[in-house]
Amino acid sequence: MKKSFLGTLTDLLYPRRCPVCDRAVAPFGSLICEACKKEPVYIKEPYCMKCGKELEGEETEYCNDCMRHRHLFDSGRAVFAYKSMSDSIYRFKYKGRQEYAAYYAECMAGRLGEWIMRRKPDALVPVPIHASKRHTRGYNQAELLAKELGRILHIPVELNLIKRMRKTFPMKDLSMAERQNNLKRAFKICLNDVKLNTIIIIDDIYTTGSTIDAMSYELRRAGVERIYFVTLAIGKGL
Repeated sequence: MKKSFLGTLTDLLYPRRCPVCDRAVAPFGSLICEACKKEPVYIKEPYCMKCGKELEGEETEYCNDCMRHRHLFDSGRAVFAYKSMSDSIYRFKYKGRQEYAAYYAECMAGRLGEWIMRRKPDALVPVPIHASKRHTRGYNQAELLAKELGRILHIPVELNLIKRMRKTFPMKDLSMAERQNNLKRAFKICLNDVKLNTIIIIDDIYTTGSTIDAMSYELRRAGVERIYFVTLAIGKGL
């Protein structure tokens, strides 16, 4: 009761912001404004059987990116079409809107919870950010997502498995080859004995899969057998 009271008092003093309109959530106590619930666009079938990107038709099982490039992960899924939530994710990532994580994780669990549980993951692993970025930003948005999702689905979150060693450049405007070069030796396994067989990598955005592949390379070398991912949003690729 004390925790509930303190939470309510905090919400009154510092109202939760809506992840869509960024105003104080209405009605009070919700995670998103009632009027904003129809704004997010969810990924729907048919989608790529490898990365989860929405397909235009049912003629193929894979998107153009996945047909052209061999990925090191097993498969993955995303919740939102990137364009519909790009402003929201930007605020979550760069403007301190950490409270959005509760809504995002609820959507992840609601839309992809069954898919996640069928994989029987040993742990959720958030994509790590470089120490300098964490110092500047104050948090890792992927870690917030993983913690909230793990709490909802009762899955452990592993924060000490893999570390980002190099500060990489923003990849928004990089080609596929530039992205891959940018991520060379960017990650390092931190444990001497990795006892995880199946993991699900958690991140905010999937575009070409370069980051997930770079992590998967190191995780495979460490003995992880099955690697999946779940992201908030997915773009169209290159």
